Amino acid sequence: MTLESLTKIRHESSRAVNAENPTGEPGKGGIAASELGPSRKGSPCLRNIPVGATATLADITGPGCIRHIWITVDEKTTDADCFVLRDLVLRFYWDDEEEPSVECPLGDFFCCGFGRACLVNSMPVAVVPNRGFNMYFSMPFGARARITLENQHKNAISAFFYQIDYTVNDEPFDDDIAYFHAQWRRQRLTEKGRDYVVLDGVKGEGHYVGTYLALTTLERYWWGEGEFKFYIDDDEEYPTICGTGTEDYFGGSWSFAKQVNGKTVEQNYCTPYLGYPYYSSHDELIHNDYHNDDCPPMRGFYRWHIPDPIRFRSNLKVTVQQIGVGHRGFFERQDDVASVAYWYQKGPHAPFPQLPSAEERWPR
Repeated sequence: MTLESLTKIRHESSRAVNAENPTGEPGKGGIAASELGPSRKGSPCLRNIPVGATATLADITGPGCIRHIWITVDEKTTDADCFVLRDLVLRFYWDDEEEPSVECPLGDFFCCGFGRACLVNSMPVAVVPNRGFNMYFSMPFGARARITLENQHKNAISAFFYQIDYTVNDEPFDDDIAYFHAQWRRQRLTEKGRDYVVLDGVKGEGHYVGTYLALTTLERYWWGEGEFKFYIDDDEEYPTICGTGTEDYFGGSWSFAKQVNGKTVEQNYCTPYLGYPYYSSHDELIHNDYHNDDCPPMRGFYRWHIPDPIRFRSNLKVTVQQIGVGHRGFFERQDDVASVAYWYQKGPHAPFPQLPSAEERWPR
């Protein structure tokens, strides 16, 4: 949707699913009663999602298109030692799929890695105070859309709030429709001289639309010389697209640096298509009485290929090098790297690698 497109009538019907109306049925919103009476905020959230349970957030009959997702979770379960934003796993299934097209920890899906929320101000993803997670990627589906949340946290989730806004179509989509996908990966210690794999095994036709990178640097000196590579279709040894450095891929330059009292300081930023919203070199406040300054530096970045999608006809692989520079020049690094790849493609997708366990996903 654009401002100009708002002048045109679209033959669609608007719906929403949430805890008040889990089916999205017309005329059935806000029916539950509270102490204020009928239809007075009687069921605003899912309560007490047990450990190990999977809740169905939406099960929608198509054809239709998800337009907006909003989620937040009770702050009582988001202490920094809990990592609940990495312990909750979102999965999206399109049509008759048995394997998910989206499988990702909740926080990372919304560009908030390390189990911690930060402010994000971009075109498709916005995270606003206080942990209000929003996504605007269009997600069309032909026959069915099913979205689940698995609680892999050590405690029950006392309150989970969400709303999924979507439209249903009068007519089926044409054959050129592409389905939304997102996949999380992590390598706790990269290998020297071997590129970190953001995405691999994609088969079919589509376009790559975004990267979220959660980087924990484990070595000294500047970390951002590694190049992003896109191996498209028949590429083998060398890619068709190879960038000039990590900070360059995310739209920055010269180490994001400014001088403050004679010290080089990295600058955070958020723009519609690229950003560096998170930097921390210490633990967050825990139980209001604990603060630890010996954490390795953690940085979060996003890049949306919306005006410049990476088109592929049959295959796609995306990697990034771990290369730094110090007093002796370039060197191969070993860091802790996690990522989310976002893309659209037609037809059935290849199965995803097994998602690491909750403990294996926890930040250092």
